[in-house]
Amino acid sequence: MPKTIAFFPEAAFGPALNSVGIAQAVAKLGHRPVFLSDPGFVPVYEGYGFEAHPIHLSAPMPPEQMAKFWEDFINGHIPNFRKSPYDQIDNYVKDCWTAIVDSAKWAQKDLPGVLSEINPNIICVDNVILFPAIKQFGKPWVRIISCSENEIEDPDIPPHLSGCGEKDLACHAAFRAQFNEVIAPIHAEFNNFLTDCNETPYPTGQFFETSPYMNLLLYPEPVAFQRRHPLDPQRFQYLEGCVRQEKPYEIPSFPRNNDKPLLYVSFGSLGAGDTELLKRIIMVIGTLPYRALVNVGDYKAAYDDVPENVLVDSWFPQPSVIAQVDAVIHHGGNNSFTECLYFGKPAIIMPYVWDGHDNATRVQETGHGFKMPRYDWPNEELEKKLRICIEDRVMQARLAKTAAHMQAHNGPEKAARILHKLVS
Repeated sequence: MPKTIAFFPEAAFGPALNSVGIAQAVAKLGHRPVFLSDPGFVPVYEGYGFEAHPIHLSAPMPPEQMAKFWEDFINGHIPNFRKSPYDQIDNYVKDCWTAIVDSAKWAQKDLPGVLSEINPNIICVDNVILFPAIKQFGKPWVRIISCSENEIEDPDIPPHLSGCGEKDLACHAAFRAQFNEVIAPIHAEFNNFLTDCNETPYPTGQFFETSPYMNLLLYPEPVAFQRRHPLDPQRFQYLEGCVRQEKPYEIPSFPRNNDKPLLYVSFGSLGAGDTELLKRIIMVIGTLPYRALVNVGDYKAAYDDVPENVLVDSWFPQPSVIAQVDAVIHHGGNNSFTECLYFGKPAIIMPYVWDGHDNATRVQETGHGFKMPRYDWPNEELEKKLRICIEDRVMQARLAKTAAHMQAHNGPEKAARILHKLVS
């Protein structure tokens, strides 16, 4: 008998599209996937053919205004992108957590009624904060971790968002101390909210808990951290990525370098506002024996002098593109990170915020690509790293092995099987 499986991803394209991939696989098993969604993302899920119910995560406003709010939020922090993860705690990270706590409070107004209306058999939440109404609904709930796996803490691995090396224990300690100090007032406010919702307050620095039913990590095991406390496979499963199905993409013809290696450059839907950095990368690629597809988001009009071996566009069906390129330059978002590994493509990661720092460090530590500073690099460094990515046989062999491992597991189908078992 078909079951109703609800998905409630964070209002960002990374978590949203990961859940789309799982929902596609759930539908193939005969179940009814539905989405609980920030109003601005309802058309995204409907565009993939899914039912979506709006949940306000902030004061109600038109979708265009909401999209502009987050665009302005990111663009207003561009000066902070030059800072280290530690130095971002007191600005970007603090402001994000303030907004995230507010979103949990707003969601509590709509969630009980919407959950009662759709009456799901199971609820899958992909976020970094607890929504009490989901925990209290009386049905199994699953936590999806679409960010770096260190979102689930362990004393022997780097703190989430820190970008610390796995063995750099001094970095771990310094980041944790600074994070807990800066976030303390926001955390206290959230604990007051939890108390009002008849939930037990969390320890300092914690905003969510693992599900007693199941926790799905998108991270692939070949790059997983060595934990002091291994995750129990009865409650934690690595999905080995979660690559959604997108429409095919035909590589266009380039006036120059049409037979040369192909690159893909993207800093995500929000990172596209960093036009000066993208223009510099385009300029450098214009001097190299490559072709490139560059995702510039809503800023295409800002690019009026593009080399003949580069094509810019507002959007690409990313999984379909990455499968066909030779190397990728990206911001370290978990979708881009796992999709490159899934297709065996080397990546140069120039992180700016959040878990991009963690993924950039990890891609280099595990030999699947390189971490580069976002701004302070000579042109020759980018040229050298691209050459290694495309020509290094050892790196290519490692990537091929990781890709074979991930593709053998098929993350969306694995998640769908786990959810099917939970609701059967």
